[in-house]
Amino acid sequence: MQRQPVLSVRGLTKTFGPVRANDAVSFDVGAGELVCLFGENGAGKSTLSACLAGLHSPDGGEIVLNGEPVRFSTAADAIVAGIALVHQHFLLVDDFTVLENIVLGHERGLFVNYRAAEKKLRALCRRYGISVRPDARVGDLTVGERQWVELLKALYHEAAVLILDEPTATLDLQESRKLFRIIDELKTAGVALVLISHSLAEVMRSDRVVVLRQGRVVGERATSETTPQELTRLMIGREVERKHRGSSRPGRPCLDVEHVTIRRPGGAPILDDISFSVAEGEIFGLAGVAGNGQKPLMEAIAGVLPFSSGRVLIDGELLADLDVHGIQKLGVGHIPEDRLSEGLVGDFSIAENIALGSHRDVFADGHFLNRGAIRVAAAVAIADYQIAAPSAETRARALSGGNAQRVVLARELAAASRVLLANQPTRGLDVGVIEYIHDRLIEKRAAGCAVVLASSELEDLLNLSDRIGVMFQGRLMGIVDARSTSIEEIGLMMAGQKREAA
Repeated sequence: MQRQPVLSVRGLTKTFGPVRANDAVSFDVGAGELVCLFGENGAGKSTLSACLAGLHSPDGGEIVLNGEPVRFSTAADAIVAGIALVHQHFLLVDDFTVLENIVLGHERGLFVNYRAAEKKLRALCRRYGISVRPDARVGDLTVGERQWVELLKALYHEAAVLILDEPTATLDLQESRKLFRIIDELKTAGVALVLISHSLAEVMRSDRVVVLRQGRVVGERATSETTPQELTRLMIGREVERKHRGSSRPGRPCLDVEHVTIRRPGGAPILDDISFSVAEGEIFGLAGVAGNGQKPLMEAIAGVLPFSSGRVLIDGELLADLDVHGIQKLGVGHIPEDRLSEGLVGDFSIAENIALGSHRDVFADGHFLNRGAIRVAAAVAIADYQIAAPSAETRARALSGGNAQRVVLARELAAASRVLLANQPTRGLDVGVIEYIHDRLIEKRAAGCAVVLASSELEDLLNLSDRIGVMFQGRLMGIVDARSTSIEEIGLMMAGQKREAA
């Protein structure tokens, strides 16, 4: 006789104005089972998980937990009932410590026993091999470390149902493997797990896959009885053709980075004597484990982060005396690593975010904004990038992660006439959008743009790049020809093995 599911979702429906984000969604999750919710950005996965975690109230249907219908007014209600959500976009307080974030809203009563809480937290860290200091200020952590804090918040409650929303989006390969070892331990312990992921390799590690399209369930498959190709067809309703990068004929040097060094206040280098050149019509890949200097390098070129020594030139023009806006006016687009905290203003509309950076010139009408031009640009961006939103006036913070990234891409690709700095541009996006973004990067190269692409996906770097520079602890370990190198060679350099530039 089949066991009763730990979690059952029956006909769950959720609407936002005219948009039906979830349309009569039904599925089950059993104890010790990993069920993957698979679908395009905007298919309703994050909305569904928010309903299960008490962040949204469903408009219809029911949630059944251990055979009993439940309704949650708040996230705290869901946590008490045994459902925990590891958020894709971190709900952490930067000025609080790791420990304070984990006990925030969890401990009841007037006083919190921080000594006992820290003891429990350290035990969790030891058990699962997570290296995060309880007394560390969250605002000082890397993006990957913040992801571990989100997971620790859920593990702290010993939830019966754990929902993981794109948990590896900010983790490197080694950390992602660690996460799945933790998932396997939780399965063995009988936890019911729901995974939201765009990575087909991760999807295929689940027990069952529930495929969503436009808010509805369009298929459900046992992973052992399906293929990545079938799941992709179900997800987007067509075949996806993965294009190769084709040939490239780089022109004259466009971007020159010469001996750039950035030092921490204590003197240790964040970037250590970085030099390379990117030609017009070339894609220069940056490989490396997260936190090895890719982000500060991009920010230094874009003018966001000042450097201690060295210089950067675009078409021979020194950038030393230019601010971010001045560098952008030279034709530089910058796709940052974190789309919500660095790429968008959450309280601004889609249209206002599209205009950011160009509001003082392209979208200016004397001393005022040209609202008509902004509306036209936003309409074009929404259509071209298939941004799922009720209107161009929708606030950025109301968008799903994938749709938020599309807004950033639309603005920065339009700005990048000479140089495009793309830091993890496809992170957290579905395969259909990844295909589209890859095509756009190739188009930028063909148009004579110098593209610097940082990605945690080594296969993408090999397929798209002409040359690849490998970062380790803020240093450039070497530059290789993408056509003749291998993942193994790049992996050795990522681990600190020096190689002369090709």
